[in-house]
Amino acid sequence: MRWSSRQQAMLQTMGLRLWSRAASTSSKTPAPTPAPTPAPTVTAVAAAAAAPAARREAPPPAPAADARAASIEHLDWPALREAVAACQACELHRTRRQPVFGVGHERAHWMVVGEAPGEQEDLQGEPFVGAAGELLERMLAALALRRAVQGPEPEAQRVFIANTLKCRPPRNRNPQPEELQACEPFLVRQIALLQPRVILAMGRFAIQSLLQSGEPVGKLRGRVHRYRGVPLVVTYHPAYLLRNPADKARAWDDLCLAAQVAQQAVQQVAADR
Repeated sequence: MRWSSRQQAMLQTMGLRLWSRAASTSSKTPAPTPAPTPAPTVTAVAAAAAAPAARREAPPPAPAADARAASIEHLDWPALREAVAACQACELHRTRRQPVFGVGHERAHWMVVGEAPGEQEDLQGEPFVGAAGELLERMLAALALRRAVQGPEPEAQRVFIANTLKCRPPRNRNPQPEELQACEPFLVRQIALLQPRVILAMGRFAIQSLLQSGEPVGKLRGRVHRYRGVPLVVTYHPAYLLRNPADKARAWDDLCLAAQVAQQAVQQVAADR
């Protein structure tokens, strides 16, 4: 794939070095440069006989939870936003400053799903802000993707970003199973309204919640999963990448795989017309 000068600059800001044949031959004392690892392709993923992920059995929902989920599954965007703001289904509503509904174009082809709001997200009411949010912006920009609602970019270059939890857990503790279960109908409805071409799940709790799997992120990477019929690609959370920059190259592979999935979906829609 040939990258524009703007995208090359974005990759460099992510901390990924671009290999250049001209640069390697012009150096007087060249150091051995390892061959870049190609991003996995959708064809290769489909052909690989990967073992299925071990699935965790979620507790059966109570009748009241069933009725609540049924009431949510027909809401439009404004009503869904109001339902999230008024939600008291778990104890997190008592300690949050404000819910974090999500942000982005409501017809975006991409959907990014993170874990739970942190302190800055709780203050601003928007997912992925602060240093992790800045890194995510650079990662998306390297593929010419934007989270902004307004702008000239087509829907194929738009991203809607949401979390599995809409409220911040106190002191940023790990989400509890009952909290994830209470928030799941909101995320399910967001996906149904958005109808994304691909879901990019970021971080252990988001991935394990969506896939109902206890497998670590490293074992779930590199292949295309499905969530309610939508192709899903997993990768590391930007906050993790800030602590472990050596894994940025793997995260870039994941984004390239997701881009291939989204492109194939667009081509399939065009072929069906």
